Amino acid sequence: MPKSLSPLSSGALAIVLATGWAATAQAELPAQQQEQAPGWFRTMVGEYEVTALHDGHTAIDTSLLKGMEQDEILRHLDALFIDAENGMQTAVNAFLIHTGENLVLVDAGSAACFGPSLGQVESNLRASGYSPEDVDTVLMTHLHPDHVCGITNESGEAVYPNAELRASQADADFWLDEERAAALPEADRAFFDMAQEAVAPYQESGRFKPFTEGDEVLTGIVAQDTHGHTVGHSSFMLTSDDDAMLVWGDVVHSYGVQFADPTVAIEFDSDPEQAVRTRENVLESAVDDKHWVAGAHMPFPGIGHIVENEEGYQWLPIEFAPLATEE
Repeated sequence: MPKSLSPLSSGALAIVLATGWAATAQAELPAQQQEQAPGWFRTMVGEYEVTALHDGHTAIDTSLLKGMEQDEILRHLDALFIDAENGMQTAVNAFLIHTGENLVLVDAGSAACFGPSLGQVESNLRASGYSPEDVDTVLMTHLHPDHVCGITNESGEAVYPNAELRASQADADFWLDEERAAALPEADRAFFDMAQEAVAPYQESGRFKPFTEGDEVLTGIVAQDTHGHTVGHSSFMLTSDDDAMLVWGDVVHSYGVQFADPTVAIEFDSDPEQAVRTRENVLESAVDDKHWVAGAHMPFPGIGHIVENEEGYQWLPIEFAPLATEE
């Protein structure tokens, strides 16, 4: 070994070389990737394929929840690690149902009505393997803009050009009434205007057909009366073989609060007392009948079961699993 390179200096050189390699490796580390996987999730209800489609998320201020003190609301949310400092993050979901006879979309998301964090139903429907042209029926739980705006694009054209659009007669009579909207102050017309603009291309082409509660709107899909959030808010019970799922729209907005205390309403309820009664009945039935539920504002994919606990009700989200395939 040359005198200029002693064992000690050799070790020091190794450290220098290693440090230099680590620095080079760190410098070459790629940037963190901020994108998520496509927002769709698939499961089976008997023979029916159900695909949850994520429209995105928004934030709801806790002051919009009514019937519980703010400190108690925050206690419930904090117990579930829900950070509500800048509002409760709230998902917006839609559900695509392949019955074997029909391809049915329940709700359509918000399109551009509520900003860039929403409006992804159409792209996620495509990512899931279908196209808007494949959909033959669009069922609306109600005509609020975060559910109905997605049926029409910014040019005023139908996103689902081959689909029949169906909403409850009661909701249609309320939200599509131009005279009712015109009688309101301009600041209060927005929800009416957005609903009417979204539905217009389907009405003009003769593809808007209201239903009444209790109708079997398609084979194995029955419209249930769950009004209170809006005058004609509806849910859809899917039944196939020995399995069932209730797509319940806006029965629950805050799982962190309203499962613990179903009497908590939200500012957007048209009839808060009726909305509470509806929620209590739906939750009780979900526990008794043990059917699946799918919620528009439950954490994506929004599918799960309801059980009772010592405080009230508890949400049990579905677990990921590959679909069973025939050998």
